[in-house]
Amino acid sequence: MEFNPNNNIIKLCMQGMAMEEQGNNKNAGKLFLQAYNEAVNDFEKYIAAFYIARVQTNIKDKLEWYQTALQFALTVNDHSVKGALSSLYLNIAKCYDDLGDHENAKINNELATTSKTEPTDKGPFYHGTRADLQAGDLLMPGGMSNYKEELVMNHIYFTGLVNGAGLAAALAKGNGSERVYIVEPTDSFENDPNVTDKKFPGNPSRSYRSLAPLKIVGEVTDWVKVTPEELQKWREKLAINKGEIIN
Repeated sequence: MEFNPNNNIIKLCMQGMAMEEQGNNKNAGKLFLQAYNEAVNDFEKYIAAFYIARVQTNIKDKLEWYQTALQFALTVNDHSVKGALSSLYLNIAKCYDDLGDHENAKINNELATTSKTEPTDKGPFYHGTRADLQAGDLLMPGGMSNYKEELVMNHIYFTGLVNGAGLAAALAKGNGSERVYIVEPTDSFENDPNVTDKKFPGNPSRSYRSLAPLKIVGEVTDWVKVTPEELQKWREKLAINKGEIIN
């Protein structure tokens, strides 16, 4: 199941998250519940249930919704969802601890540890930029950040979602045309900690980074491009984002 920010259930959850940021958990919960009721598959149910759990004030209700999210997640055979299992088990463990059930808390903490794995994504992978490059060229760490002034990035970033790379290309600095290259990591890589378990559980955007170069093996010319209005909204979000970049 590919993560799609234009999916109606994801949109409802993002609206709910905006409500949360404003401290309006009541209306956020209504949007999350609407998303759950309108969800048509296990992936959408799992995402919505996770957010319903997050806004519960009663610990037993919170535990029940996290367990619901976990059960749906376990039925989805997708590496991006598998990457969220550790986080779900940790949340369940905390609920049990808060309820004084330390035995079940211990069990779920152990499950969180055993379910935490390195990325198993086999690609294909993409990198979005405005640079004019060729097959065989290497993309190196050490470039300037597109999201924070004067920050030199220690890693090179890439994604398993072509439209995600397209968005990165649109946001990239420079006057060149938006380009999305097919890339191959030349060494090990990790989940991007700037997105993993931040807005969404796990790493559904399939965002990764590496200390080693990426080799360009081709180029994509067909992806869903963001509209000028959508691009402006993204730039406005980035402009007000005060969070630190994990570099």
